[in-house]
Amino acid sequence: MDELKNAGGPPGRGREQAAHAARPLSSSLEENVTGILRDVGNSEDIVSRTFRAGPDGQLNFCILYTEGLTDTNAVQHFVLTPLMNGIGSHEMDLLQRSEGSLLQGLKELVLTAGSVEEMKERQGLMSSLLSGQVLLLADGIPQALSIGMRHWEDRSVTESTAQNVVRGPKEAFTETLRTNTALIRRKIKDPKLRLESISLGEFTQTAVAVMYIEGLANEKIVEEVRLRLGRIKLDSILEGSYIEEMIEDNKWSPFPTVFNTERPDVIAAGLLEGRVAILVDGTPFVLMVPALFMQFYQSAEDHYQRADISTLIRFIRIFALFIALSAPSLYIAITTFHQEMLPTRLLMSLAAQREGVPFPAFIEALIMEITFEILREAGIRMPKAVGSAISIVGTLVIGQAAVEAGIVSAAMVIVVAITAISSFVLPAYNLSITIRMLRFILMGLAASFGLYGVTIGTITLLLHMCSLRSFGVPYMSPFGPFIPGDQDDALFRLPRWMQRNRPRLISQQDSTRIEPAPVRKSRGPA
Repeated sequence: MDELKNAGGPPGRGREQAAHAARPLSSSLEENVTGILRDVGNSEDIVSRTFRAGPDGQLNFCILYTEGLTDTNAVQHFVLTPLMNGIGSHEMDLLQRSEGSLLQGLKELVLTAGSVEEMKERQGLMSSLLSGQVLLLADGIPQALSIGMRHWEDRSVTESTAQNVVRGPKEAFTETLRTNTALIRRKIKDPKLRLESISLGEFTQTAVAVMYIEGLANEKIVEEVRLRLGRIKLDSILEGSYIEEMIEDNKWSPFPTVFNTERPDVIAAGLLEGRVAILVDGTPFVLMVPALFMQFYQSAEDHYQRADISTLIRFIRIFALFIALSAPSLYIAITTFHQEMLPTRLLMSLAAQREGVPFPAFIEALIMEITFEILREAGIRMPKAVGSAISIVGTLVIGQAAVEAGIVSAAMVIVVAITAISSFVLPAYNLSITIRMLRFILMGLAASFGLYGVTIGTITLLLHMCSLRSFGVPYMSPFGPFIPGDQDDALFRLPRWMQRNRPRLISQQDSTRIEPAPVRKSRGPA
């Protein structure tokens, strides 16, 4: 935990600036205020208010806060009013007789704010000030109070836009860290749910939270998460992908080994299996480790539908994944090298369609795949009002025009269209991108060696996937290595009352789920 708190310091500003940031406060109020304002370049959004308090105005104070990040009404009611109107002769005697400093007495006797913390160094003060806290400094005391009064405009909790479900919770994470942690706390009301904080980024000082359930999460994995986060030395953390690239096991693999989602129910389910969640302030996507391959083709809705329906849908996704990866390459290999595998009538039909096409099957598929990728990207970047229309109309018009012009065959348009549709079936967008990348490699192997190339490429791909690890856990488990006890929620989704154990390689401390007994069919009234 100490390593987490100390991480994210200023590694690139030099020893002189680091020493200045760690310099303790002075006993002079004017010197402290002047130094803090000088450090922020006398920015106009930093508000400074000096005032007197006490029976005879004998106490000199100054508050500083960042306009736009601090609740000004709370400053008036919980800081200024208690200090200026609440310190009479009796309160002054109590403050003078208190064992600690004046600020300690104010913290215990006068201030009515919920979160008050004492600070002695500039570095902590600057981080608190620029995070929306209120700083209270007193003349003659080399300390300050950081009062928690953060407040800014944020987006309300809305429906997920990237991972939609028909049945299940509709809420999604927002860009506010505390809102996201509250959404998880709302689902897991257990005192063993742990939350550890860290600030990363030399300039951004982005708040990052690590959440896990003590007793379920593997302590070695939790410690590894702390260690990898503590090693991050970047000037900025603007999104969770910054952290994802720094902590993943194999940085050159196209397959994602860190899971991300914007659904609180998915994170809660992962925590209950023994996984660790990493929340980053400023993004609605939460990271979760360890990540296994089977997570990326499963959907949250699988656990809200009947077991037989969920199993059928999972097999459809696996079939769609196979189509999205290898359909163009199989078409190229068969039509180029292995025509004898096709029925005679189908072969004659394909030959008639390709009679006027000037390109080989590989170039033909490459043209159409690149065209569809451009249309897909254009549909994402265009305004929502016209984006879907551009994608649909552009696809139909270009496909029909290309066939009529004799540039590509109608069969190739069908194969590429089915491939594009199948790639959208996968719930995880990052896995869909990986499949689209690998598709081009298999197409090149098919054009060079036929089905032998596709077979070699597929075997190489499987071997690579079996060699991957996510925080020490095999990426392809529970298939490789094969774990019979973990097959209840892998390819098949067995009924809830049959899922008795948590994943063995993830939760090694308490692997038994607490599940109710199956409901037996009633015989009816006697």
